[in-house]
Amino acid sequence: MQPEKKLDSLDAEVAERERALNELKQSLAEREQATESLRQSLESSESTLHRLRESVVAQEHALIAIRETNAHRARQMEELDRLLAERETDSAFKLSLSLTLANASQEALFVVNNEYRIMAINNAAENIFNVQRPIGALISEVTRRPEIDSLLDDALTNDDEAFEEQMQFGKRIYRVRVQVIKREEHRFISLAMQDVSDLVRLNRARRDMVANISHELRTPIANIRLIIESLFHEQEKPKRKQSTSALKAIARETDSLLWLVQELLDLSMIESGQAILRMVETPLTLMVDDSIERMIDQSDQKEINVVSTVPSGIQVLADADQVRRVLLNLVHNAIKWSPPATIITVTAELAGDEVVVSVIDQGPGVQEDQTERIFERFYQVDPSRSGGEGTGLGLAICKHIIEAHGGRIWAESNADGRGGHFSFTLPLA
Repeated sequence: MQPEKKLDSLDAEVAERERALNELKQSLAEREQATESLRQSLESSESTLHRLRESVVAQEHALIAIRETNAHRARQMEELDRLLAERETDSAFKLSLSLTLANASQEALFVVNNEYRIMAINNAAENIFNVQRPIGALISEVTRRPEIDSLLDDALTNDDEAFEEQMQFGKRIYRVRVQVIKREEHRFISLAMQDVSDLVRLNRARRDMVANISHELRTPIANIRLIIESLFHEQEKPKRKQSTSALKAIARETDSLLWLVQELLDLSMIESGQAILRMVETPLTLMVDDSIERMIDQSDQKEINVVSTVPSGIQVLADADQVRRVLLNLVHNAIKWSPPATIITVTAELAGDEVVVSVIDQGPGVQEDQTERIFERFYQVDPSRSGGEGTGLGLAICKHIIEAHGGRIWAESNADGRGGHFSFTLPLA
């Protein structure tokens, strides 16, 4: 009987080792799957960075075009100066042409003497400073900016050079250029102000876009790498539960990358006119319920309950895929800003031949001065208020889609403390 007991013990040990071997094979298979997922995620990130570089190059080309336009205007000014020189004997013609030239310019123009008193001014300058014909007045009395007097001092000291400085007047930004102009025995000081607000905004938007997207790509990629490294550097055999948790974490970070890539692709297609709307009669509840279901993983992470009170039977004329994208963005935005364990509500009510759809959360909401700007590309509210990050593209995409449907989208102020409240309209079928 003793040999038989040893044989049974040996069989049990062999079975236990076979079971352990099978678990090890399964763990290795899961690691291979995680590695393949990481490789695909990195390839997607490289593709996104390539498109980003193309976008930056396109904006640089736009800046070059603006500079070429300014150079063309400068050549036109030189040509008009030549015409003036040819008409020196006709003072009436010269005066008329000078006034026309000055007032036709989009730049604000001043001519001052050595005492900085205004000798000539065009309509654009009068409109900026809200004055009328201040001939003989000191330029400091009109502009009320000591920096301009400093530029004039520099121009008089070095009369062969032009001096430029960027200044803000009101809500607009101007490039101020001062130069001494000599005509025979006369010497004048010209001061030109070019509105560069749009150019500054474009530069700032480009910088913000690069910074935001670089940050959004770097964070999930770094997280995925840390997870993979922790899997492959375990001193002991990894447990199945740990491997499963790591794979779920990789999946979440991959979803973040896919969301970013989809936002960039959507905005690119919409603004290039490649996004074609297919307007068909669609039940509103179908799109709302589907959007809520797709966001259930994100809402569960914060224990947030997303509910719909949309009445059944409402039929809208819409492109279901595009409207679903709007709902996904608004619900995703509400989850990001909502405190944990709160409720997000999606509602709908009829208003004439339209339906008003609203997404309401219990987060900090939108301040009064941001209700319009929040739909601009790359615009972001203060992320420190929620700890959230983003590209600033989601709401811009929503605005494009809803306006393409002939509807409106807006954010209501949190002045009454009721939290976030976004609404948009769709035509009834």
